[in-house]
Amino acid sequence: MEKSAETAINRIEKVFGTHPGYRRAHARGISYRARFTATGSGNHLTTASHFQKGESEAFVRFSHFSPDPTWADALSPVKGMAVQFQLPSGEATNIVGVTSPIFFAKTPEIFTEMLGVVKSFKKGKPSLRELAGLLTHYPESGAMIDNIRKMQAPASFATGQYNSVHAFYFINQEGQRQPIKYFWEPESGVETLSPLDAVALPIGSFEADMEDRIAEGPVRFRLDVILGEPEDPTDDPTKEWPKNREKLTLGYLEITEEAPEAEGVIYDPTLMTEGIECSEDRILNFRHDAYRISHHRRMSEM
Repeated sequence: MEKSAETAINRIEKVFGTHPGYRRAHARGISYRARFTATGSGNHLTTASHFQKGESEAFVRFSHFSPDPTWADALSPVKGMAVQFQLPSGEATNIVGVTSPIFFAKTPEIFTEMLGVVKSFKKGKPSLRELAGLLTHYPESGAMIDNIRKMQAPASFATGQYNSVHAFYFINQEGQRQPIKYFWEPESGVETLSPLDAVALPIGSFEADMEDRIAEGPVRFRLDVILGEPEDPTDDPTKEWPKNREKLTLGYLEITEEAPEAEGVIYDPTLMTEGIECSEDRILNFRHDAYRISHHRRMSEM
């Protein structure tokens, strides 16, 4: 996986340019301190300590998807929400979500090749000819492309629904495995921007909006999991699970104050704790090396 990850990071730099001191993906963002209160409703599914009834501390980073920090907010309709739970044992574990329910590539190799389409971006829209060529070879990516065409950016970081995209396994005391996907639901409700409203936003408007909201009180999200069935794919992030799957609320997150010191945190989605395991998803497992390489390059530039 390390070679594939390095190839992908090199491709990102070639396509988007190198921006010293920034992450190679989701370059521009803002970090906060938060508190997570678990309901204990997932006790029968996982032994993970932060999902037992009680509270734990966390860091949260909201971000724009582009590796180029100078892109306008409107050119990044996909927003990210990464959460790192600080466990009593001194460990940490992460949930990384985006405002799309699926990813655009099934394997690291396809991901790297599809980055080339971004070269032809004009006002945020890729070349239809290049897209058509890629989709001939990778039809599974069509759902994500169609999703992006229809997608509207959230009106605020605080009003997006954030999906883990990848599947994970919960492990209970008996060693039984339950496939799950996470999603964060905003307490204030999902609210999106029309294309015209999005284009009118100045750069940094999402960060300014969060500053105003936090000044008035905590920003809150509910953490739910979708419980997968045996026929649901756990190795393909380009496929969404059926809408009628059972859901379970694991807890509630309160975002309380900005935390600039957390900008150095690596929100690696494969950083697990006892009671949770990564699925067979190749894109998920490839992200471990990609995050490590990105972090090393970013730190060497500062």
